[in-house]
Amino acid sequence: MSIAALQSWLLEEGIKADLNEVTRLTVRQEIANLAADSSNQSASDIDWQRLLLAGSILARSHERSHQEASLRIATAAISLPNPATVRDAGAVLLGKLSNFRAVTLAHGRELVADNLDGRLGLALRLEAQRRELEQSVLVRSSGEWLQLNDFQQKFWNSADGKSWLSASAPTASGKTFLVLQWLIDELLSSDMQVVVYLAPTRALVSEIESNLKELLGETTHISISSLPLRDKYVAARAGGARLILVFTQERLHLLANVLDEALVIDLLVVDEAHKIGDNQRGVILQDAIEKVAIGNPQVKTVFISPATQNPEELLADAPDGMAQVTVDSDAPTVLQNVIAATQAPGRPKLWQLAVMQKEGSLPFGVLQLASTPQTLKKRLAFIAAAAGQRGGTLVYANGAAESEEIAELIEQLLPEADGIDPELAELADLARKGVHADFRLAPLVERGVAFHFGNMPSLIRLEIERLFRAGKIRFLVCTSTLIEGVNLSCRTIVLRGPRKGMGHAMEPHDFWNLAGRAGRWGDEFQGNIICIDPEDKNAWPTGVPARARYPIKRESDAVLELGDGMANYLDKRASKDLNELEGSDQFEQVGAYLLTAFLRLGSISAASLSKRHDVASIARLDSALATLADGLEISASLAMRHPGVSAVGMQRLLEAFRAYQGDIENLLPAHVASQDSLDRIATIMLRINKHLFPAFRPDSRVRLYALIVVRWLEGQSLSKMIRKNIEWHQEVNRAFKLPALIRSTMELVEQVARFKAPKYLSAYIDVLHLHLCQVGRSDLIAEGLDIGTQLEFGVSSKTLLSLMELGLSRMSAVALYERISREDLEKSECVAWVFERQSRLDTMEIPAIIVREVREKLLTNQLRES
Repeated sequence: MSIAALQSWLLEEGIKADLNEVTRLTVRQEIANLAADSSNQSASDIDWQRLLLAGSILARSHERSHQEASLRIATAAISLPNPATVRDAGAVLLGKLSNFRAVTLAHGRELVADNLDGRLGLALRLEAQRRELEQSVLVRSSGEWLQLNDFQQKFWNSADGKSWLSASAPTASGKTFLVLQWLIDELLSSDMQVVVYLAPTRALVSEIESNLKELLGETTHISISSLPLRDKYVAARAGGARLILVFTQERLHLLANVLDEALVIDLLVVDEAHKIGDNQRGVILQDAIEKVAIGNPQVKTVFISPATQNPEELLADAPDGMAQVTVDSDAPTVLQNVIAATQAPGRPKLWQLAVMQKEGSLPFGVLQLASTPQTLKKRLAFIAAAAGQRGGTLVYANGAAESEEIAELIEQLLPEADGIDPELAELADLARKGVHADFRLAPLVERGVAFHFGNMPSLIRLEIERLFRAGKIRFLVCTSTLIEGVNLSCRTIVLRGPRKGMGHAMEPHDFWNLAGRAGRWGDEFQGNIICIDPEDKNAWPTGVPARARYPIKRESDAVLELGDGMANYLDKRASKDLNELEGSDQFEQVGAYLLTAFLRLGSISAASLSKRHDVASIARLDSALATLADGLEISASLAMRHPGVSAVGMQRLLEAFRAYQGDIENLLPAHVASQDSLDRIATIMLRINKHLFPAFRPDSRVRLYALIVVRWLEGQSLSKMIRKNIEWHQEVNRAFKLPALIRSTMELVEQVARFKAPKYLSAYIDVLHLHLCQVGRSDLIAEGLDIGTQLEFGVSSKTLLSLMELGLSRMSAVALYERISREDLEKSECVAWVFERQSRLDTMEIPAIIVREVREKLLTNQLRES
């Protein structure tokens, strides 16, 4: 019998019964409030010698199911009440799986005694030492050895040299940690000057920036920044401190726009690279990658994605002659138990739990609820509260409002605490002062419960994540933000009918990306995904999804594969009103990208995407694009500054400026402190809707959008913006519900002030500058910070920008700025202002978390650098 046949037989027959039993026993340990076990089986009934031998044989396989079974055996040997010799053998088996972090965890929890090597026989000891050496790499910059799992070692060894590399591995495989370690080592041991780390969301930007600063520690000749400002880039390129820029794709474009010369990057890391297929933003990411390659065709590029089907697809646009490397792993590092929760017939407080397996389900217990769940939200909340009482529990909600309501239901089921943890009290204080006195989050976090969604202020969201990781927030109700790039793991996830977007059932790959958060590798041996009502077709239209991996497809390719739709859209783009043009939301972004490529290359047949589409389709597109280009004065360089904005729209806007009969100065936005700034911004938005793209629809809401933008640019705090929004509703006698108004204000800030406004107002200003130069009025072009950067960060003063350059979140920067008289302070002057008043910070009625951030970023860091 071959080794492969033996491994298959072991799973299908040889150890199937014992494996089911250890699965039942280990999963029962994970879930609280289970009814007494009616089975007489225990760990002592297992033939451990036979099972561990089978686990050792299975560990030699590269198939996921075999490795999972081996990991299950090792975990059970260590975590169940077994003799020390069985636990030692479990630790040895973990070593065979290159799961050294789990071995360290076992030692830390005193499940395996120290000095394991000393208790092994000579042969086993030599084998373990050989394996540890084989699974270690030398960090060139420090001279230290780093123990890695199989995926991490493959990545480290493959990332050497000049190449385009695409790496894919499951969530919880240590991708981010390893890539950051490698990035720092690469920068310290080479002649690279500027590195860009692209993350899909601002939340992940903040997390990566913090992780890099922690890893770098006292290293002072490497600078880290998440602000798209010229000075640090120019200094690094001139031979100053090496620079790591942590950006979203939008921020990369902002930096490119403020530079006069080409953006030259030595190393580009694209995290969550499968987002290149996202609707609306995928093409902006694709454009950002191409922009970096234009500045440096030999740029070393690394793509990181979670469990993708075809990671090699991301290498299709690599320059000719550039080496291409794919690292693909599906090896498990932590167990993930998918659990079906089904109500016991006629017993609404009792829920039958079973581990879902490929060949069926394995019942392991009955969950007892504290109250009868009469609604679907209560069902989700009550099951989470009962099953997850040991902490580290995430509850998935289909929207921000639902997350707040479920969190409130969970909080009511928790036992009374002796007092409020000081750190939770500080977070509650920040929520009340930074958002609103009656913000729903505040009383919940005092009880160890929180909710989490994308539009929340970053400082509050990061503090929630920190306290959840620390175990002080025990229940966290989250939305799809969690599958948009936030590296947050847990012990248990509870969900029912998960949706992503407006009512769309979650795709299998998104479900498994979410499920992958269950089980902190290095902190837990296993994680649990509790799926409620798996037989309900309304909740789960196709059932609980089978394990799946992301299919990578660029947004541009997906649109072009729709047939003649794109070409037909381009045929009508110049002559039709966009409000009447069918498919504008679907085709506009990709159409803008194609037109820019045509203007730059002369034909999209010269673009890399042409390799992936038939000759006839490319010729049809070229014909449509040539017709559009014939009527344009907008240059390729101007079009390239604004990805996703059509050069046709810019041309229409230019013609509208030429036809304008009023004072030309009225076309410009006014300073935010001016009395007419609101009217100017509102008029500009209407002009954008009419000529550039109807981004600020409907026209009846334009004044509201303008008001949000002006207040954001003024540097107003979110709490002040919410307060003014409430006052307006009260003045016009318009009914409102406070939680909904708070959420809507946050959404307007994120979606209008920080996304649509920077994108379209930047294009408006650039086209207006072109017009001003053409009519001899370049004297009206203001110097200073561009409108896109101002809107991205919500600043219009030098002082506020300086505070954010020093590393403060916007919430903290605004809190300080409200107490600073001058608007023109440089960074050193801001530090001096704080240093002079450091003893008074605690008396300024600033939330303690903000005071802590100010001291860490402005005082401690600056003193260290000095």
